[in-house]
Amino acid sequence: MPSLEGKILAILLYMIPWSDCLIFGDNLFTIYSFTKVIRFPAYPILFIESFLPFGNLLLFLIIFIGIVRNNKVSYFLRFNALQCLLINIGVIIISFIYDIFFYPFESTLIVRTLTNTLLISLFAMLAYCVWSCLQGKEPDLPGISNATKMQL
Repeated sequence: MPSLEGKILAILLYMIPWSDCLIFGDNLFTIYSFTKVIRFPAYPILFIESFLPFGNLLLFLIIFIGIVRNNKVSYFLRFNALQCLLINIGVIIISFIYDIFFYPFESTLIVRTLTNTLLISLFAMLAYCVWSCLQGKEPDLPGISNATKMQL
């Protein structure tokens, strides 16, 4: 059973991919202003990433070297740290694809629907991860969890 500190830190780690996927919700946040509340947990991460030069890279390296590759840290925390980094890499790749192919058409209905669906899907996935961490279980995401277990 993981400690309370381990659970809280694991939950905080999942705010990193959440902060990177907020760009997909601009349209949703404009139309439904009450949804802006779900952005609040990501503000500390956004502040750190914007305050430090190369904040994204530094945060990634600190988590990867300091937590994932540190055998003194519990397996639960290492697993969740690596899984959140893999989710974050996926979000970054999706955002690059969006910027290259879909950004010129962002005002069309199909692209707005795609980005809203993407944000809601990522929110549901990260909410499941946070819920699993609160229970002290490893979040089991198809494909991502298997890749995480293979790396650890």
